[in-house]
Amino acid sequence: MDEVFKALADASRRSLLDRLHARNGQSLNELCEGLAMTRQAVTKHLAILEEANLVTAIKHGREKLHYLNPVPIHQIGERWIRKFERGKLAALSELKRQLEKRDE
Repeated sequence: MDEVFKALADASRRSLLDRLHARNGQSLNELCEGLAMTRQAVTKHLAILEEANLVTAIKHGREKLHYLNPVPIHQIGERWIRKFERGKLAALSELKRQLEKRDE
């Protein structure tokens, strides 16, 4: 998970993930369009995203198409976010119960 957090820590990499979320299966040229980054910088960012298993690349002819892999992000949600939500939800439920009991 450290690699996932490292990959997500950079705004440029999050931007690439957002672009793949909007339209999956893009080539390097397509991902570079409209970005204020060199092709080499995009390539390096994609390599980090691939190492973190956030992006998968599949060769299609002469092109390499990049696809978002949402599983590691889901695992972060399950591991880190959900466990913190439980306490808040229990507290809100208890508050609701107490307020309803007071109103009776």
